[in-house]
Amino acid sequence: MIVRFGFVAMSVLLENASPSRTMTYATFSKLDDREAGLRRLERIAEENLRTTLRLMKHCVGHDVYVYRMTSKLIPLATHDALKDWNPYPALEAAFADVGAYARDKGMRVSFHPDHFCVFSSPRPEVLAKSAEDLNYHVTMLEHMGLGPMTKCNIHVGGAYGDKPASLERFIRQFGALEERLRVRVTLENDDKTFTARETLHAAEAVGAPMVLDIHHHAVNDGGDGEAALHGELWPRIVRTWQGPDGQPLPLAPKLHVSSPKSERDPRGHADNVEIGPLLRFLRGIADSVPRLDVMIEAKRKDAALLQLMDDMRLLEAEGAGVRVIDGGSVEIR
Repeated sequence: MIVRFGFVAMSVLLENASPSRTMTYATFSKLDDREAGLRRLERIAEENLRTTLRLMKHCVGHDVYVYRMTSKLIPLATHDALKDWNPYPALEAAFADVGAYARDKGMRVSFHPDHFCVFSSPRPEVLAKSAEDLNYHVTMLEHMGLGPMTKCNIHVGGAYGDKPASLERFIRQFGALEERLRVRVTLENDDKTFTARETLHAAEAVGAPMVLDIHHHAVNDGGDGEAALHGELWPRIVRTWQGPDGQPLPLAPKLHVSSPKSERDPRGHADNVEIGPLLRFLRGIADSVPRLDVMIEAKRKDAALLQLMDDMRLLEAEGAGVRVIDGGSVEIR
């Protein structure tokens, strides 16, 4: 099994490389010239996109071809007071450059909308904002020229005092979205509410691929141990990465990995990834798929990925069934 590793949004190795520069609405609202303020927001967004391209080139320089972009590329893009603003004409070239580079290099890029995307909510206004936020992310991908295989990863959402009802409400409300949005989504289990089994039920019901987070599963397993995860749940998760014809999608299944920050804070993310639990899982599924992409969600971002690759090289030297292919991928035998 070939495994590619990626990281999230920011670099701790590059200087002056934040792709999330912003302006608060409080600052914007104090500007005397609204149109000049909008042009300023567009300049910030363009700089964020140029920085994103720089980060993608940094990835490729280290043989890393899996990268999650920040959601904060366009400041105030979904603010209610700026609904009449269309920033995309001013950003077409910058968006096109990001998309062209991803296609040219074969990079798998993605978004992970945050807690605003809550399709299990019983509140209509929250549901509307969730759809608006997902539309924002999908619109950015469209302006990058990236097709439906470039995904936005979300969680099921809150339980609202009745988890089974909330799960079924998610299935119903997500299913009512326009297809343009639905086809862009992957679903991920979370660390407090919806387990891997429950998230898988939703993913199967709505026809979305499921991303398994093994750290989240470790702290919220719903009673499903390693045998159930490997023997029952994982084969079903792999099938969510197939099309209606039963053929694999042109995307490898995706895994999220991080390590507990501490015994007191098992849900928090550590600076780096402890290789033991990850390697145990990868060995357990090595015969199930030919390829797997793994997103590292560690505090040290790209440095954590490079550290993990150093750890993999040590294992390779010890004859531990790992072959390092390049700076960002390995073969698990």
